[in-house]
Amino acid sequence: MPTLCKPAVSVPEHVITMEDTLELARTLHPDHPQLPLALRLIGNTGVAKRHLVQPIEETLKHPGFESRNAMYEAEAKARVPQVVREALGNAELRAEDIDMIVYVSCTGFMMPSLTAWLINTMGFPGHTRQLPIAQLGCAAGGAAINRAHDFCEAYPDANVLIVACEFCSLCYQPTDLGVGSLLSNGLFGDAVAASVVRGKGGTGISLERNGSHLVPDTTGWIAYSVRSTGFHFLLDKRVPTTMEPLAPALRAMAAQHGWDAGELDFYIIHAGGPRILDDLSRFLEVPQEAFRFSRATLTEYGNIASAVVLDAIRRLFEEGSAADGARGIVAGFGPGITAEMCLGRWASELSEAALTTERQVLGSALRGTAAGHGADTPTETVL
Repeated sequence: MPTLCKPAVSVPEHVITMEDTLELARTLHPDHPQLPLALRLIGNTGVAKRHLVQPIEETLKHPGFESRNAMYEAEAKARVPQVVREALGNAELRAEDIDMIVYVSCTGFMMPSLTAWLINTMGFPGHTRQLPIAQLGCAAGGAAINRAHDFCEAYPDANVLIVACEFCSLCYQPTDLGVGSLLSNGLFGDAVAASVVRGKGGTGISLERNGSHLVPDTTGWIAYSVRSTGFHFLLDKRVPTTMEPLAPALRAMAAQHGWDAGELDFYIIHAGGPRILDDLSRFLEVPQEAFRFSRATLTEYGNIASAVVLDAIRRLFEEGSAADGARGIVAGFGPGITAEMCLGRWASELSEAALTTERQVLGSALRGTAAGHGADTPTETVL
């Protein structure tokens, strides 16, 4: 089975706290008719702090779409390589061992994709496949894992690098004053994450099944309006209710695999906000503690879009509580409304080696038994 190795995650050095955010909202929008509601919603997110690629004073300015996109490209090139090198190290691989790069981002645009720049500057082979994903928003982290899984199933000796680069602060629009926009201004943060899916070997989540589900007639609930000033984020107030139709999709995929989605050992869920996690806990009938990795990401970094699931997986690794064979689910949610989901078991190099040895011993025993019965003994009788 392909194995998702430990992710590497980096956040920018500029920090804004919840208290800073609330004070900014009061200062910038003192006469907003729905300011009390916006303050309450922001306060309920549970986001203690977020990290930004610029100081907040610069973030609040809007120099234009061209300038912001240039900053996106410059910051991506400055910050992604270090995270990629760490992810390769976690997987015990080199750049020349990678067969495909999946790059996900919804907060800036480059063509050619950053994948081409990485191949040219970091020693990846010229034949490395490139798969940029730009329009799945927060669901793209899950989609990246699933496409890497599919590729390694098709090419069992292959290795896939996943990179998520999200600078949500570069999408701040000072003229967007709806409650949904004000809430978003207090929810989203910036981060870069990377991980490797190894076709063979490695310690991490051994990927077994993946799937996707789209909730009908919800395409306008999470969207971008692309204007001369850039990406204007649209967030419908009904988004927090989407776990009711999505929880059955998680249950159905698990059931197809012979698992009960309410009785797994670990849960990696996109932390779009606390209501998402609260509702999913209720609909799957699992304790709130089951989503501790996602909640920690939300508290410490905010909603970092496609990088959320990779950061939550990193926290699973660092807690060190997953035993070999532990079963879990990874799910990202985003525009569409789309869910990208996968199932896997925790596997270590040691457990894989032990399993291989066990198979070898069993094989030798079977061959010896067959030989003892004579050359004309049918193999089926021994097995």
